[in-house]
Amino acid sequence: MTLDRRKFLLRSGAGVAAALTAGAAWKSAEGSAPPNPLQPTSDDWGAVRDQFTLTRDYIHLAGLLLASHPAPVREAIERHRRGLDENPVDYLHANERKLEAAVRRAAAAYLGAQPEEIALTDSTTMGLGTLYNGLILRPGQEIVTSTHDHYATHESLALKSQKSGATLRRIPLYQRPAAASEAEIVGNLMRAVTPRTRIVAVTWVHSSTGVKLPIPAMANALAEVNSGRADKDRVLLCVDGVHGFGVENASMQELGCDFFVAGTHKWLFGPRGTGILWGKRSAWGAVSPTIPSFSRGVGWGGTMSPGGFHSFEHRWALGEAFQFHLATGKARIATRIHALNRQCKEGLAAMQHVTLYTPMSDSLSAGLVCFDVRGRRPREVVESLRQRGIIASTTPYATSYARVTPGLLNSAEEIDTALGAIRALG
Repeated sequence: MTLDRRKFLLRSGAGVAAALTAGAAWKSAEGSAPPNPLQPTSDDWGAVRDQFTLTRDYIHLAGLLLASHPAPVREAIERHRRGLDENPVDYLHANERKLEAAVRRAAAAYLGAQPEEIALTDSTTMGLGTLYNGLILRPGQEIVTSTHDHYATHESLALKSQKSGATLRRIPLYQRPAAASEAEIVGNLMRAVTPRTRIVAVTWVHSSTGVKLPIPAMANALAEVNSGRADKDRVLLCVDGVHGFGVENASMQELGCDFFVAGTHKWLFGPRGTGILWGKRSAWGAVSPTIPSFSRGVGWGGTMSPGGFHSFEHRWALGEAFQFHLATGKARIATRIHALNRQCKEGLAAMQHVTLYTPMSDSLSAGLVCFDVRGRRPREVVESLRQRGIIASTTPYATSYARVTPGLLNSAEEIDTALGAIRALG
């Protein structure tokens, strides 16, 4: 069975309604509620791909950087842009409050959270800066992060350390990424936690290696430490979740962290220039706003949303991205992406001239695969693939690898083609 474009649009336009909590409903700018969702069957992935204008001249394996928009998101952006262009004042005043509320409801349905727990941002970096700058820390308290984290985390924490007097430490969570284990990661973390540790700041999926941290196990271990601490001394687990968000089928309760930050314009296919910051209710008192909010009366999430004028047509279309994923099915998306990544990793592991750095296990990896080709620099590998019509990337870290990202818009045939191109480099 396959789906034509119109049928898929009808389905993807319906997904969030059934996922919202009782009594709430997805509302579009026109105020209409969609019908119940239907999920595509196992051979409908081509119909999902058809919702994107992403050129078919290349095999796209650098999807972690910036999203192409699916049709429902593109059309929502255009609808809001048209309204703002025709009458910016009236369209803004008539729609801003209700559209932001609808975005929060859609995000909450996707996260398994409540709308008031969600702040709206423009990117992962904005979310990290908002969170880490706003943390209330005392001199002598301690921030622990990892050596594997992104520049945005490291710099945000360094600035906070300078201003607060809190100590900042960076620790390795694993030595060999391909051989990383839950026991090694959790053990290294817990050995680093001291009575002064207030913040543990980590990244769910490392763009440097493809390692996915076992966040629930880390949260459980920290919960044992916190059982004997006063609220003001509890260790708070803060997660940059961007490269698991839109890939993994997990709720905030299942992850168990205190704060979660993600851009929504990567794996989720949200409008470019959008993101979210989620906070657990018990941790709300540990952070204060950095930028005054324009969102009043919507709880902590509104207070923590940086104010000012944003790219409104993009922000207001974010609900359609959550809707698109919910209609397709979070669990189905996770299964699909993991299957493509497993195919890629198994193929690379069989090549004698390739070193694979990403763990084979689904529990310790997501949608990123990092590798080396013997005798070739990572940039050479990426350029060679581009010459063969394959877009890949390098990891922008001190130790750089070639990187591919088998994702929802790829097919098994495309992964085979990419593997063949890498095999030819030996």
